[in-house]
Amino acid sequence: MRVSPDRLRRLTATIIARGGSEPAEADLVAGHLVDANLAGHDSHGVSLIPHYVRHLKEGLVVPNTTAKVVKDDGAFLMFDGQRGFGRRMAGEAMAAAMARTRETGVAVMTLANSHHIGRVGAYGEMASAAGLVSIHFVNVADHGGLVAPFRGTDSRFSTNPVCIGMPGTATQPPLLLDMATSGVAMGKVLVAKLAGKRLAEGNLIDPQGAPTTDPEVMYREPRGSLLPFGAHKGYALAVLTELLAGAMSGGGTIQPENPRRGGVVNNMFSIVVDPARLAGVDWMRHEVDAFVGYVKASPPADAANPVLVPGDPERLSREERGRAGVPLDAATWDAIVTAGIAMGVTRAQAEEIAGPPAG
Repeated sequence: MRVSPDRLRRLTATIIARGGSEPAEADLVAGHLVDANLAGHDSHGVSLIPHYVRHLKEGLVVPNTTAKVVKDDGAFLMFDGQRGFGRRMAGEAMAAAMARTRETGVAVMTLANSHHIGRVGAYGEMASAAGLVSIHFVNVADHGGLVAPFRGTDSRFSTNPVCIGMPGTATQPPLLLDMATSGVAMGKVLVAKLAGKRLAEGNLIDPQGAPTTDPEVMYREPRGSLLPFGAHKGYALAVLTELLAGAMSGGGTIQPENPRRGGVVNNMFSIVVDPARLAGVDWMRHEVDAFVGYVKASPPADAANPVLVPGDPERLSREERGRAGVPLDAATWDAIVTAGIAMGVTRAQAEEIAGPPAG
């Protein structure tokens, strides 16, 4: 089935609001989840609603919380998310970092103890829309590991995403790198599980360390593990991401001395730069246009699949899904409805808000 983005936002906001969020916060969280689906990142979209509902019921996320300023020292800003909804926490922290960058030319911002901040690319997009460059490192704590270290056989850290955003030009949209340091994000494992599909080889190992493509190994005990992308290279990036986000923010890494309550806590280390303070905006735009044009002129190996640059897949997905609606498999839809029922939204109400399937 496909659901219109607007209707899916309304349904998501309705469920989140039942957890105590004020309307503006519920709308913000809902918009963030649905935008992830529109961008093609279903792993960070509405399939997370059941997890958010569980976290609400267990007190692992605190509605209507604002980001608390821990340190404000020139170009340095530290925030504590106090387990508030991640889109609000990270959005408030980014807004402050962007404003400070206008004053100082660069801002180093950390956010600790936030609930799940979702698709990190959203914060890179905030900066690039304002003409700023940004770099983000995020770790994931409050639960056991999901990803095995290179040469290891059990999980020791999580998917630890990295994001880099760069402004566009008059003809080239902004560029955005947004990736997990694991071969796939954990949410993509969930999406595959719900859809009854296998993952590509090289992404999972079973509890004995043997390769597998079965997503169910991540939902049984003893549990399997995800693998870093690129063997030792992705692993090394994940290690430094864990330390930059967890150690520099004060939120802590996933090491077992730190609490694990069974939720999702994100810590983020971000650098925001005003390109006008360096080689200049005009030079940057010229180089973006010239370099991207040069790269995209490479003859494609498959004529049906031209060369893309970071940010293109999300734009193409938004165009297609904005027209056709957000695709949801039956298991994901049922999980959303069940979560809604737990929050007092009946199946009939959910179906009425979502409307008839678009396909």
